[in-house]
Amino acid sequence: MASQIVSSNPYPWPHDNSLSPQTTALIIIDMQRDFLSTGGYLHSQGYSVARFQAIVPRIQSLLSAFRAVGIPVYHTREGHAPHMSTVSSRERHRSGVDGAQIGSQGPLGRLLIRGEKGHDVIPELYPLLEEPVIDKPCRGAFTHTDLDIMLRCRGIRNLVICGVTADACVNSTVREASDRGFDVLVVEDGVESVNEELKRWSLEAIRVEGGLFGVTEKTAEVIRAVETWSTEG
Repeated sequence: MASQIVSSNPYPWPHDNSLSPQTTALIIIDMQRDFLSTGGYLHSQGYSVARFQAIVPRIQSLLSAFRAVGIPVYHTREGHAPHMSTVSSRERHRSGVDGAQIGSQGPLGRLLIRGEKGHDVIPELYPLLEEPVIDKPCRGAFTHTDLDIMLRCRGIRNLVICGVTADACVNSTVREASDRGFDVLVVEDGVESVNEELKRWSLEAIRVEGGLFGVTEKTAEVIRAVETWSTEG
């Protein structure tokens, strides 16, 4: 019988061999036009979006594999209501240091504002009607959202996380999940940062001390374990 455990680093995941649609979920972080499209928020900060666009096919493969076996999928979007009451003065100031401020007008609408074209998930990864979309005002997906209670109501305790950016929203969400007792796997080639060094250290920070915040592994191995569960689970 083939293993349904992911041969991840630094320990095989999940630690209790509990991979199943009843215990496991895929969380796709902030794959929005504001972070992946020319004219969006990240592009306005002076960064190329090419690195982020490159991971889309791998996340598509993950999404298809998880959907095929019925493992729940959750999507997150970072952004604020049009009145911007959740944007602190510091955050508004910071966002304008190297580029356009949050809420300013861009080619895809007001930057990081809910309801604007730039705020929505890219078409290639668009959520199905039954897949919850978590709108978050912060980097972490658990802060000021219902994500925790949504997962616990379904008995979810294992999380596979991918998306952008590895050093900010992904890492913040992973740390929040770890503090809540979830067993977290981050997909190494399904996350990205604005440069390779940031991505490398973000992944290393997750794996320190025997997996202080979680484990990491590549897309192909995660899909292998999911498909093995499908045929043998």
